[in-house]
Amino acid sequence: MPSRLKDITEQRVESLKELRSQGIDPYPHTYHPSHSIKAAIALYRQGGEGASAAISLAGRILARRSMGKMSFLDIHGEGEKIQLCFRRDTVGQEKYNLLKKFDIGDFIGAEGTLFQTRTGELTLEASDFTMLSKSLHPLPEKWHGLADIEIRYRQRYLDLICNEEVKRIFTLRSKIVTAIRSFLDDREFIEVETPVFQSRAGGALARPFITYHHALGEEFYLRIALELYLKRLVIGGFDRVYEIGRTFRNEGISVKHNPEFTLLECYQAYSDYFDMMELVEGMFFHIAREVLGSPRITYGDRIIDLTPPWQRITLRDAIKSHCGIDFEDYPDAASLGSRMVAEGMEVDAGKGRGKLIDDLTSTFVEPYLTEPTFLLDYPVEISPLAKRKRGNDRLVERFEGFIAGIEIANAFTELNDPIDQRERFLQQARERVGDEEVEVADEDFLQAMEYGMPPTGGLGIGIDRAVMLLTDQQSIRDVILFPQLKRKDD
Repeated sequence: MPSRLKDITEQRVESLKELRSQGIDPYPHTYHPSHSIKAAIALYRQGGEGASAAISLAGRILARRSMGKMSFLDIHGEGEKIQLCFRRDTVGQEKYNLLKKFDIGDFIGAEGTLFQTRTGELTLEASDFTMLSKSLHPLPEKWHGLADIEIRYRQRYLDLICNEEVKRIFTLRSKIVTAIRSFLDDREFIEVETPVFQSRAGGALARPFITYHHALGEEFYLRIALELYLKRLVIGGFDRVYEIGRTFRNEGISVKHNPEFTLLECYQAYSDYFDMMELVEGMFFHIAREVLGSPRITYGDRIIDLTPPWQRITLRDAIKSHCGIDFEDYPDAASLGSRMVAEGMEVDAGKGRGKLIDDLTSTFVEPYLTEPTFLLDYPVEISPLAKRKRGNDRLVERFEGFIAGIEIANAFTELNDPIDQRERFLQQARERVGDEEVEVADEDFLQAMEYGMPPTGGLGIGIDRAVMLLTDQQSIRDVILFPQLKRKDD
């Protein structure tokens, strides 16, 4: 700790000792303000008899000023600010002297009446006050803001104290999740919870985290998707089901990826991927109007309209349009890889045809999908849980939704043929030996499918990315309260 900060901390510890020596508890058990700061502001604006009555408020001190026999403190709480005024003649000399023991960052409770200063600032004229919590460290200088990214992510509490905009983003995140639940609940979906520890890491192509269950004496995986358990519930008779839960993938970190993230998955019986497209359009339209007040959002320097219907284009046509390669002309990885090399691309010889098509998509297509767009019909090789496309067995009925170049949705007409499902798992295992990102055959899930699953549409939406989009944030870390960071030595 730099010496100046150390000196300040030591001074505050001394103040703490002096308060205790005077019989004052700097950390009382409770305090019950009569109003929140927001409610007090509303009370005064409404006027009437209640506006002149004595009230009590509480908050964190973020500014202070002294003028002889008067002192002023600015306190904040729940995104609102109010000024406290202390007159020596009102609170008494002894109590007034006690104000010297209050520092920026401390919590204070104050009783008094509201008035407006000549400059128009709403103020509580205090008749009494109480120390509620002593801060032992100085806060970052608020007028400079908290700009250090390392501190902002590691000490998010300081970020929230110093940056009201950050607090606003996370308040919006909560409202967005509430709006999603409301949208699905209104459509008779049932919210459920499924296991985080799983004996098989299934439902997606991803490297899992592994843990050990001592009571059972077995290794388990942290789930990489919610899919397989939710489908079991569809099989069991829940026709519309969803879960919003933490999911874990032991992969890279970037502005769009965090190893621990929040995922929405929902499944609707007697539906297909066209129904899921309508669900996604309707959901984002609903969220934007409910939370932001308009279906038109700002992301970066663009205005994007989320009003349905969204653009729909097949993956094949999108790739052809952007780089001239028609993957249907190349039936295997070798021929497609050769064409990609001829176009000047680097190609990993170990990748299958489906992965190469995925590379073409991420390189040439995704960055240019600014307007809300559904990419349709993906290769069967990288979609083992999706139903084959009607009229083309090499493709599946799958779409991914994109806005501003960000993937925000992934959905299938779900495969419900247990024989085809088993063969897909086995085929993928044969073709991708040693690949950590491979769909593992889950015998319990396959057995459940053998009891019969109705035609079903399934959808996954990354909540963090959706919040990024709807709050105009360029990094996923800015919408996750406590993102993963490399451990820092003590």
